[in-house]
Amino acid sequence: MRKKSLVSEARDIQIAIEMINLGARLQLLESETNLSRERLIKLYKELKGVSPPKGMLPFSADWFLTWQPNIHSSVFADIYRYLINHADCRGIEATVKSYKLYLEHCHISQMEPILSLTRAWTLLRFFEGNMLQTAPCTQCGGRFVVHTHDLYNRYVCGLCHTPSRAGKTNKVRAIALAAVAA
Repeated sequence: MRKKSLVSEARDIQIAIEMINLGARLQLLESETNLSRERLIKLYKELKGVSPPKGMLPFSADWFLTWQPNIHSSVFADIYRYLINHADCRGIEATVKSYKLYLEHCHISQMEPILSLTRAWTLLRFFEGNMLQTAPCTQCGGRFVVHTHDLYNRYVCGLCHTPSRAGKTNKVRAIALAAVAA
């Protein structure tokens, strides 16, 4: 029987607490820690006061390529790449730190975060599985999430070539009307 290390268990509990507070789903917690499902459920209930949500994790790579999610996913991917290359940060710790910086960027930019921690983690799994990667925009030079096997030698991002319906939601319209009325 393998002995459990108290230090590694404490580290797993700490990272699980951090991920739960950031909205991680149970499947993500199970995948990234060595804690039992029962312990994770207990921990989740203790922190949130409710049982963890049920259901499947997001599984479509296409979600990351639609206009607004692509911009947010690309910001997160760039933060993650920077931490991996320059901050000696790896694994789930890099994911959590990148996600916190993404949330901070959204707050400072006064944007509603589109990416959940679970979606951010899924995005990184798609990168590891070689389903998605980033490619530079030929106009602004920023790197954006694209399908790995798409042609992107003349890629133009959603910021440089905004889709005609982008930003035309009822919420955006209401904010614009409120600004005009003020």
